[in-house]
Amino acid sequence: MNPKVNKEALLQDPDFKKLVAQKNFISWTLAILELLIYFGFIALIAFNKPFLGTKISGSITIGIPIAVGTIVFSWMLTGIYIWWANSRYDDMVKQIKDKLEV
Repeated sequence: MNPKVNKEALLQDPDFKKLVAQKNFISWTLAILELLIYFGFIALIAFNKPFLGTKISGSITIGIPIAVGTIVFSWMLTGIYIWWANSRYDDMVKQIKDKLEV
C-alpha cells in the first residue's frame, strides 16, 4: 500500500466498506454453494451407492453425469466470480483509488 495513503481514511470510507461487504457476500455465497454441491456429491457416494450405480445407458451409471455436473457447476461458480470481479469489483476499486488518490 502506498505510504502516503491515510489507512484510517480508507477504512472509514463508505465506498470501501461497501466494496468489502459486497466482496464478502459474493465470496461466502459462492463458497457455500460450492461446499454444498461437493459435500452433497460425497454424501451420495458415502450413503447411497446403489443410486449412483443405477445404469442409465449401457455401462454409464447415473453417478457419471452427477460427477460431471459437480465439476461443471464448480466452473460456473468460478465464472460468476470472474464476471463479478471484472464488471463490478475492479470498477469499485478504481473509484476508491481515484477518490483517495492512491
